[in-house]
Amino acid sequence: MAKAPVAGLAKTRLIPALGAEGAAALAARMLAHAVREALAAGLGPVTLCGAPDVSHPAFTALATDPRLSLHPQGEGDLGARMRRAFERALASCDSAVLIGTDAPDLDAAVLRAAADALATHDAVFAPAHDGGYALIGLRRAESRLFDAMPWSTSQVMAITRERLREGGLRWHELPPLHDIDEPADLVHLAGRGWA
Repeated sequence: MAKAPVAGLAKTRLIPALGAEGAAALAARMLAHAVREALAAGLGPVTLCGAPDVSHPAFTALATDPRLSLHPQGEGDLGARMRRAFERALASCDSAVLIGTDAPDLDAAVLRAAADALATHDAVFAPAHDGGYALIGLRRAESRLFDAMPWSTSQVMAITRERLREGGLRWHELPPLHDIDEPADLVHLAGRGWA
């Protein structure tokens, strides 16, 4: 799932450090990296769910790869859009993994580990150091994991764990990852030449 890398729309919390154009340029690099790693994982169909639509040149350029399809995220809060993406994917697959584009260490190996975990668990997560998560994988769409969630807060993973327990779901957690949301997070891009 990704926002189009448009200045003033993508990675807005990084604007104080990078400026609107710089934040959008970083978003474009992180988008390309996430798609490249998803395809390299070789797990199955890859869909790029774009917002506000899929007409941005960064999306259409990536979709020249025949292994990638584009789909708009649609309306609603992040939870509604994520649930819809899972429902669509799980209509034709036994399991699905959903990622954003802001965790640079989320690579093909992490994606394969997530897929392996789904062979024996109902769900898999790669928690983020900020209290959210960078990856979620499911074998069935679970509304409880998406409805009325305080997205973009440090409470997301803790609340998700509570809801998993309440639902009797078996889940696996991969090692935590850093995501790039705030200027202080830019240190995690050191040596990549991205920022």
